[in-house]
Amino acid sequence: MRHRERGGGQRQNGGRRFVAILPWLLIVGGVFYDLGTPDTFTAAPLFTAAPLVAAPFFSMLYTLATGVAACAAVTGLHVYGDRLQRIPAVTELLTVFTVSVLALFINQIVRRSGERLASARVVAEAAQRAVLPRPDERIGGLQVAARYEAAERDAFIGGDLYAVQRTPYGVRLIVGDVRGKGLGAVATVAVVLGAFREAAEQEDSLAGVARRLERALAREDARDSGFDAVEGFTTAVLAEIPRAGGEIRIVNRGHPPPLLFGADGALLVLDPPERALPLGMGLGTWPDQPSQTPYPPGATLLLYTDGLSEARDAHGVMYDPRRRLRGRVFSGPEELLDVVVADVRRHTGGAATDDMALLAVTREGERQALRRRTIPVLP
Repeated sequence: MRHRERGGGQRQNGGRRFVAILPWLLIVGGVFYDLGTPDTFTAAPLFTAAPLVAAPFFSMLYTLATGVAACAAVTGLHVYGDRLQRIPAVTELLTVFTVSVLALFINQIVRRSGERLASARVVAEAAQRAVLPRPDERIGGLQVAARYEAAERDAFIGGDLYAVQRTPYGVRLIVGDVRGKGLGAVATVAVVLGAFREAAEQEDSLAGVARRLERALAREDARDSGFDAVEGFTTAVLAEIPRAGGEIRIVNRGHPPPLLFGADGALLVLDPPERALPLGMGLGTWPDQPSQTPYPPGATLLLYTDGLSEARDAHGVMYDPRRRLRGRVFSGPEELLDVVVADVRRHTGGAATDDMALLAVTREGERQALRRRTIPVLP
C-alpha cells in the first residue's frame, strides 16, 4: 500500500511539474510557430493560453509573469517582423494583454474559492472529530481500533457513527448508520451518540439503551419539523462486553451483523435471532432481546456499516466480508482494519460510493497484553 501511495504521489508531482512548465512551452511554441509561418498565420491562441493555464494552479505572481512574458513575446515578434504598426498586430497584442488581465482575476477568484473550500474542510473535519472522537487504544482490558472511510476524497461529514464507552456494566459499543448525508445527518449522529453515552452509563441492559435511543430520536422528530418521520431512521448494532469478558451481548436494530474472528482464523457471523426495525421508525417500542455469544481470549469483534457489505466492484458484485476474510488470523484490531480497508479498496478499485465506519475490539489473550504497536522503518 505504501508503494502504491508513493507511486501516486510521484505521478502527482510529475503532473504538477508539467503544468508548471506548460505556460512557457506554449510561449516558446508560439514564438517558433510565428517565425516559421507566413504573416497571415497567428500564434495568438498559444500566447493567450499561457496565462490561462497558470491562473487556476499557481500564484498571482506566477500568472503575472506568464502574462508579461506572453505580451513581451508578441511585441518582440511584431517588432522583429516590422509589423507592430499594423492593425492585426495591434489587435493580437491587445488580445493577449486582455486575456492576461482576465487571468489575474481568475487567479484571485480561484484562490479565494480555494481558501473558502479549505476552511470548510477544516470546519467539517473538526466537526467530524468532535462528533466521532478516536477511542482509546485500550478500554477495560480490550484493544480497540476505529476507522471512518469517506466515500469522497477530502469529505469528512457523513451519517455513519461509532462509539465505545466503559460503563459500570462493562464496555458498551455502538455502530450505526443514519439515513441521509450532510449536516442534517451529522446532527442526527450527534443526537444518537449523546443519547448512547448517557444511556450506556445509566441503563442496566442493552434493551434499555435501545429504548433510550428511540426516545431521543422521537424528541428530535417532534422538535424538528424538517425531519422526515417516515423515511428518517438509523440502523444500529449495540454490543456489551461484561467486565468478566467471557461473552458478547448484542442488540441489532436493522444493521449488518457483526463478525467475530477467532484467534485460530474461525469466523462467526453474529446474526440476530430475529429481525428488528431500525431506530427512529416511529412504529412503537420494539421488544429487544439481546443475543449472547462466547468471547474467547484473542478473538476480535468487528462492527461495521453497510459501506463495507454493500461496496461493489466494476461488475456490481457486492463485497462479502465472510468469504474474503474467513480463515485469516489477525494480531489485533488495527491490523484487522488495515486489511479490511485495503481489501475493500481493491474490490471497488478505489471507487466506493458510500461511507464506511469500522469498529474492532480484541479481547486480549495471555500474551497479547505484552504486545506493543511497532512502526516499520522505511529505507
